[in-house]
Amino acid sequence: MMTSTLQCENEFTAIDLFCGCGAVTLGLKARGYKVVAAVDNDPAACGTYRTNHQEVVLYEQDIRTVEPAKLRCDLGERALDIMVVCAPCQPFSSQNHYRGDDPRAHLILESVRFATVLKPRIILYENVPGLVAGANTPVLDTLLQSLRQAGYLIGDPVSLDAADHRVPQRRKRCVLFASRIGLPPQPPEPQTPAPARITVRDAIGDLEPLSAGQSCASDSMHAARAHKPIALQRMRHISKDGGSRSELPPELCLSCHKHPNKHPDVYGRMKWADVAPTLTTGCTDITRGRFMHPNDNRAITLREAARLQTFPDDYHFFGSNKDIARQIGNAVPVRLAEALAGAVAEALRAQTE
Repeated sequence: MMTSTLQCENEFTAIDLFCGCGAVTLGLKARGYKVVAAVDNDPAACGTYRTNHQEVVLYEQDIRTVEPAKLRCDLGERALDIMVVCAPCQPFSSQNHYRGDDPRAHLILESVRFATVLKPRIILYENVPGLVAGANTPVLDTLLQSLRQAGYLIGDPVSLDAADHRVPQRRKRCVLFASRIGLPPQPPEPQTPAPARITVRDAIGDLEPLSAGQSCASDSMHAARAHKPIALQRMRHISKDGGSRSELPPELCLSCHKHPNKHPDVYGRMKWADVAPTLTTGCTDITRGRFMHPNDNRAITLREAARLQTFPDDYHFFGSNKDIARQIGNAVPVRLAEALAGAVAEALRAQTE
């Protein structure tokens, strides 16, 4: 069973923009930060956030309508140590056909308003590697120029793999630090580099085996989808522990998947002794990626997905199954958030000693 870790640092203050269901807040709190306020406009994600972080002031509204001065009041006389910005990653994803012309890409620029008023000592931006890709250069250039004008030194964008940081999942992320108190923090050192990965078996191997449509009596999140007969037939042809749709007989292949390089992970199984693939908002749907259980003929459950994102089992989710899958898939892995929070704490302590 996965449990949350508590490794307290000095009680630094934090604000979580685009907080989603609260994974970053959970990681910050595990490192001893006091999260003062958070912003998001997804009703289901906000329901989850409130359930688990009742002491945090949550602004459930479009960030463009939030006045930073309100969050300044929430801080009171305290200085703000870190502001975390996990703007929607879809505009910067390589899977987005509108990349470079997606209006959501400009939401990340809202962080500058908050930086100007709240003056956080350090800002952490976390997003997909596509944030620094050519199509998004204008947005990134505007962000960096605005931050420099606000008095920040900016580090180089760094690509991290969550699997290096105690996460049983291959998940590449782009991290960017900005600092107004000296040099930006250094990214955290890998804690679980290859071949010391935490595996799928480590994360979910102790959970009750399920057939399609079955559920665990003691855990409502561990409930398997009821797949259609044709899907079950396909899954029976795919070998356990890492098999793929290339094993399907021709009569069971979908016409759109007959090209070997198109959607290769669809109808694929995870491997017990490897990390999971990157979880997405469709992480409990075998037609959306390599999200089939390594052994059972079914998609992974919400509980399994949550564990692969390193949420503890006592974290409560709000909303429909679809809502919860979206929240889990959009989240920063909790342990990655912890690692980043630790790197920031080191930089903050170095400037105050």
